[in-house]
Amino acid sequence: MRIATFNAASIRARLPRLIDWLGENEPDVLAIQETKVEDDKFPREEIEELGYEIAIHGQKSWNGVALLSRRPITDVRHGFGDELMPNDARIIAGTIDGLHVINTYVPNGSAVGSDKFEYKLRWLDRFKTYLEQNYRPDEPLIWLGDINIAPTSDDVYDSKRFYGGVGHHPEEMERLSRILEFGLTDLFRVHTQGPGHYTFWDFTLPRGVDRNLGWRIDHIYATESVAKLCTECVVDKAARKGEKPSDHTFVIATLDL
Repeated sequence: MRIATFNAASIRARLPRLIDWLGENEPDVLAIQETKVEDDKFPREEIEELGYEIAIHGQKSWNGVALLSRRPITDVRHGFGDELMPNDARIIAGTIDGLHVINTYVPNGSAVGSDKFEYKLRWLDRFKTYLEQNYRPDEPLIWLGDINIAPTSDDVYDSKRFYGGVGHHPEEMERLSRILEFGLTDLFRVHTQGPGHYTFWDFTLPRGVDRNLGWRIDHIYATESVAKLCTECVVDKAARKGEKPSDHTFVIATLDL
């Protein structure tokens, strides 16, 4: 099974590139974030023509997550399922061939000390509880998406400059570490160590991709039973180039399931 994650930064704006990528790479599962569209306006037909079943959780202009799968998606969950957090279309989960898949678009946080940053921390705390309430570490499970955290100095091009800011803040790192204590492994880091491997390059930086001024904030995590079956996890940097790209690119894990 090949399972991938991609922040589209608007599914409709990125649709031609997405269709081409799906046709060339044929992943079994793709988790998409920032679809930025209501469910009834999601480009379902174009994607279904490629043989994908779709589960979506969207809203107008903001956020939005989707799961695409060549196999049936069952037990679909939208949001956290309670009133403890606003239902802002940031999480969708389902089961595919016995594998639990959780797709999240973690809040960005805007600025340290802001209400949005405090919301991000609360959201991460709530996600930890969500995991513990709905899943078990001994189950086959993958959590993937735009996590909006560069957890180590190797995950951002200038850690000294950005440490303590949004996306590279010790409080975010601590909360991510607590989540991973559930029993989750960073699949990319199983196969690739060291700096220089990123998934997001800011549009505002001149030649940012060519200069590799990036952040690794799009992640794929798995429980032990899945992690040991992962034969490869790569970043498709080439897909970040070309006309009208997202500012993120695809991360793909190959599982010997």
